Amino acid sequence: MKMIPLAVLVAALAANGVLAADAAPAPVAKSRAAKAERAPRAPAAVPTSAAELPAGQVAYQVLLAEISLRRGYGDLALSVYAELALRSRDPQVLARAIEVAGFARRMDLAHELAQLWVETEPESVAARQTLVGVLIVLNRLDDLVPHLSKLLEQDKDNLGDNLSRLNRMLVRQPDKSAVLRLVQRVTQPYQGVAEAHFAVAQAALAAGDRPLAQESVRRAQELRPEWEMPVLLEAQIVSAEAPAKVVPLLERYLSRHPNAKDVRLHLARAYVGDKRFSDASAEFRRLLRDFPNSVEVVYPVAILALQQNDLDTAETQLKHLLELEFGDRNLVNYYLGQVMEARKNEAAAIDYYGQVGLSEPFLNARNRQALLLARAGKLDEARQVLQQTATMHPTERVALGQSEAQLLRDAKRYAEALDVLERLLKSNPGNAELLYDSALVADRLDKVALVEERLRQVIALQPENAHAYNALGYTFAERNMRLDEARELVARALALLPDDAFIIDSMGWVLYRQGDLAGALIQLQKAYGLRQDPEIAAHMGEVLWGLGRQDEARRVLREAARKDPDNEALAAAVKKFQP
Repeated sequence: MKMIPLAVLVAALAANGVLAADAAPAPVAKSRAAKAERAPRAPAAVPTSAAELPAGQVAYQVLLAEISLRRGYGDLALSVYAELALRSRDPQVLARAIEVAGFARRMDLAHELAQLWVETEPESVAARQTLVGVLIVLNRLDDLVPHLSKLLEQDKDNLGDNLSRLNRMLVRQPDKSAVLRLVQRVTQPYQGVAEAHFAVAQAALAAGDRPLAQESVRRAQELRPEWEMPVLLEAQIVSAEAPAKVVPLLERYLSRHPNAKDVRLHLARAYVGDKRFSDASAEFRRLLRDFPNSVEVVYPVAILALQQNDLDTAETQLKHLLELEFGDRNLVNYYLGQVMEARKNEAAAIDYYGQVGLSEPFLNARNRQALLLARAGKLDEARQVLQQTATMHPTERVALGQSEAQLLRDAKRYAEALDVLERLLKSNPGNAELLYDSALVADRLDKVALVEERLRQVIALQPENAHAYNALGYTFAERNMRLDEARELVARALALLPDDAFIIDSMGWVLYRQGDLAGALIQLQKAYGLRQDPEIAAHMGEVLWGLGRQDEARRVLREAARKDPDNEALAAAVKKFQP
């Protein structure tokens, strides 16, 4: 029952996976006089054989229909083909007429013609497959039974495979209970075939009948104990209600069938899910020993090794994947870039990231590549990488621009960073992230008016953005200006995010500026307890010093400096208060 390549109902049936097509017909455009769905039905005619029609007439009508298609008269082409198909009953004409009807979404006519084709050639697999496809599109599942049964009977050599494909054909049908009833009826004659019970189990699971699904899948295992698919389906059924039983189920099966690769893979992944990494590693090592060139084995081994920071294994297996026919080389190169970065081999990491083409990790790879170049002192080259990166969507270009601005900020080239953000804002004036980023850079340039303007815009766009309120309040407090307003802004931020260490720190700093040193210390100690950030430590040291607790201030600053020796704010505080 394997579907043969047939250019029939391509557009209408492709989504259902019923028919595969090697080629599509010319598009059926709407005519200037009427829509295709209003195409006239072929006039009733007394069926006659193709031989009884003059050859010239047949050729003329086919030529007329094809020219009509090319010129956009889809309704005329459909009418001509339908009339010729009904009169001639020629299989090739019928197939083309059904094809055109399918593209025109005239499924009623496609159904009529497909039935005629089956009546004309009752033993034709192509004809019956076409009718099956039309019935699936029309959601006439009850009418499918005799035709599916006939197709199964006609291809006994591939009975198991065809039974296994039943649910795949019907996957888009919304009424899963109706699908289950259909599968049960079609598989009834094959109770001694494991695939029949497997098909029922799949349909039952989709329909929510777990008891039937489990009963059927176990019967399939009894009939074919060495077949792995039923035990994997049973694991899926069991996991929904008793996840803890999945691992024992797979372990029992492997004790009887130790060479079951797919089940062992599933077990290894289940161990990972349970965080039993040593057990998972043992299973993967065995799989790797037995199937050293299987991408299904090598890939998860490499990823698990990467997750566990086993860089040697990760690198070896990832490079092995590049030698095998693994579908996603971009992903492998991206992970190799991560491995090299973890090894502090920046040059190799840059090279691997550079080999990542358009794919899911593409933007991340370019960002990492640029960051490593910048760290190596090649900021202009890093910017060039980001600027020349191809994008598929405007949001990706914005993200790359933000990365470029961040690299410039890290290099203290604040004016250039602001220029990059300003260019982005010209084409994205309502982008709150860009507005916020530009405010932070403007703060570094001491452009307070611009900081306030941008943060007010963010607040207008996102009234619940706590970080915008906090940033504006802190900007005022840091410059010892508009302190009452600064306190109101930070209080609003705290109301939105009461446990945010940086917002609590801002409140402490506002209180310090207002002269409430005791209140400031309470807030700063709370913030530092939540997050031992060097800038919070610097603020706390300054407040402690102001309270006359100089020794405690020095201790806090020294301890923080040991953890973050390169932090500018902390270094300034240490220098300010050292004896």
